[in-house]
Amino acid sequence: MLGVIPTEEAMAIAGEAGLDLVEVAPNERPPVCRILDYGKFKYEQKKKTSKGQKTHQIQVKEIRLRPKTGDHDIEFKIKRARRFLEQRDKVKLNVMFRGRENAHHDRGREMLNQIIEVLDDVSKVEKFPGMEGPRSMSAILAPK
Repeated sequence: MLGVIPTEEAMAIAGEAGLDLVEVAPNERPPVCRILDYGKFKYEQKKKTSKGQKTHQIQVKEIRLRPKTGDHDIEFKIKRARRFLEQRDKVKLNVMFRGRENAHHDRGREMLNQIIEVLDDVSKVEKFPGMEGPRSMSAILAPK
């Protein structure tokens, strides 16, 4: 803190120290300047801005179920889906039907609707439950 000094004097002080005179707040009266290493200053600014702009590549995570999947297994899969959604990934819920299970599409739809209802606080439905081919029913959830 050197106070208010003329520009030439400030530049001389910066030159003696081997640093740069950098105008930090040009709109203030009087303008605010600092004596610092300009290259290091720009590097730290760039680092700060890039830190806030980290992007996450959204992936579609798949959770597979069967019509006969037990309650505890469904609870476990709901926990996994919740973690995926909190990590900003989409979740595709898939119910696979085999043989005689193909006659119980209503059970699969019930399971998917139940899971969607439980995960309602962290997700929104991107694709409602529907048949995908003759042997599978799926729904897609996206993070809120």
